[in-house]
Amino acid sequence: MKVGTLCRHEVMTAGPEDSLADVASRMQYNEVSALAVFEDENLVGIVTERDLVRAMAEGVDPAGTAVVVYMTPDPLTIDEDAEAAEAAAFMLKVGARHLPVVDGGRVVGMISARDLLEAEAQADPG
Repeated sequence: MKVGTLCRHEVMTAGPEDSLADVASRMQYNEVSALAVFEDENLVGIVTERDLVRAMAEGVDPAGTAVVVYMTPDPLTIDEDAEAAEAAAFMLKVGARHLPVVDGGRVVGMISARDLLEAEAQADPG
């Protein structure tokens, strides 16, 4: 199965100067655990729950700390035509739980390890 059919196509986003508190609120409201970070129309990072936990463990003020401080810059991406197994292997190799999905360099979705697990579970209900 192709990544493009499994990913969430409504990409939740943040800006580099958004506060960690705003991002956490947006994640909770939209029930997602990662946001693509855009500056203008360019993907410049990804911020995840893991990043928020790291920030809280370091004792930062979430309302006064910008996403750019804790995001992963220049995130790895995967093409929408990649197979699910390829995405899973790539995520394991690089230690990622989320990948922006691209079509010709343009972000068209976000895939998570959970999306891949759900697809696998549905394919093999045994």
